Amino acid sequence: MEAISFGVRKDRSRLYSWAYLLAVITVVYNIAEGLVSVCFGLEDESMALFGFGLDSFVEVISGIGIWHMIRRIRNNPAKENPDHFEQRALKITGAAFYLLTTGLLILATVNLVYGHRPETTLWGIIVSVVSILTMWALMHYKLKFGRQLNSEAIIADANCTKTCLYLSLVLLLASAGYELTGIGSLDSIGTIIIAWLSFREGREAFQKAEGKLICSCQGNCR
Repeated sequence: MEAISFGVRKDRSRLYSWAYLLAVITVVYNIAEGLVSVCFGLEDESMALFGFGLDSFVEVISGIGIWHMIRRIRNNPAKENPDHFEQRALKITGAAFYLLTTGLLILATVNLVYGHRPETTLWGIIVSVVSILTMWALMHYKLKFGRQLNSEAIIADANCTKTCLYLSLVLLLASAGYELTGIGSLDSIGTIIIAWLSFREGREAFQKAEGKLICSCQGNCR
């Protein structure tokens, strides 16, 4: 029995190590994605790509909270509700998303009024395709390890990655649409949709700070 118990603990430790690694990869990837998106978004005057990059930077704050959460749950699996550090990180994340939403809506409206057109949205296409592939892989493995660990917190985080997938799809459609048609308003419309998704992320961050492990899956995280 002791050998079996040791084997189970060792297996769970390995799974938590993978979950921890995925959290670190998420943070590092979002930093890189944010830098690339903001730089090329400014250079190409693409508000959709620029807003997407800012969203990635806010995701970094959330990712740090998730990284801390996995370390805590690994030491105390019975306690999955956010601790003080995670609650602060989630509230900062939520406030940052609300600020981002406001800024993007104002900029998108101004661009629509003045008929602004980006120079190119090629980098938006490239970044969005890479992001779709990366987010899908992260979501798949987070769900896999979360289910094996029977952790609602990790499963909820995995399902919230769907929002990042939706953001990437919006960027892809807006960027590809502009490259194919030359309709400048598509970039601004894409920015508005990104702002709306950022608002949802902000609302979900505040809900999770209160211990409600829900996201775009609306509690159906399995």
